[in-house]
Amino acid sequence: MDTGFDTIFAVSLEPGAMVANLLMALVCAVVISLSYHLTADSLNYSRAFIRAMIALSMVTALVIMVIGNNLARAFGLVGAMSIIRFRTAVKDVQDIVYIFFALAAGMAAGIGLKGVALLGTVTICAVLVVLQRIRYTHPSDHEFLVQFQCALGEGEPPYLAVFQRWSPKARLANMRSLGSGDLFEVTFYVELKDAARRNDLVRELNRVPSVADVRVYVDSM
Repeated sequence: MDTGFDTIFAVSLEPGAMVANLLMALVCAVVISLSYHLTADSLNYSRAFIRAMIALSMVTALVIMVIGNNLARAFGLVGAMSIIRFRTAVKDVQDIVYIFFALAAGMAAGIGLKGVALLGTVTICAVLVVLQRIRYTHPSDHEFLVQFQCALGEGEPPYLAVFQRWSPKARLANMRSLGSGDLFEVTFYVELKDAARRNDLVRELNRVPSVADVRVYVDSM
């Protein structure tokens, strides 16, 4: 039995097989879009991106069927696609992952490996959704950023004593001059044992004479 490269890409162009491959690409794309809907950051969520993923998967399947095992067609397609310029900036790294995901599913469906396309799509989508639900990659609820303005002079900054009392793990993240004498914008990473007491930390910082405009940023995604 020949299982070489040419056999793998010997795609049938019969109407029934073509329709079946395109439908499988559509099914995989819908599953992928559902995973995107469940895991995407609400700030970057895009309905147009979902429609584009579904179309991308089906177009990829069609392209694979057209190319088959014909090397000349493959080079011709590369030449035709090289005239296209994509200038849309991708804001979220996860969006790039979903683009490649849709491409891979479309390729598998276009070759005719329907089981691989469907099983791979369902498995990867399940992993992405589970990671989102268990908050595997999210920071602890006890970690947040504290940002404030402070006039700094000679000696130890007055806010250090406050952080030493409240958070031994507090560390400086950023310090930026505001261009007005000794006035700086200071940002700290802070971790508290009791996250509910961050309001008390803010109140104590506000009582420091040279500190003003205290803000807390919490990553709740």
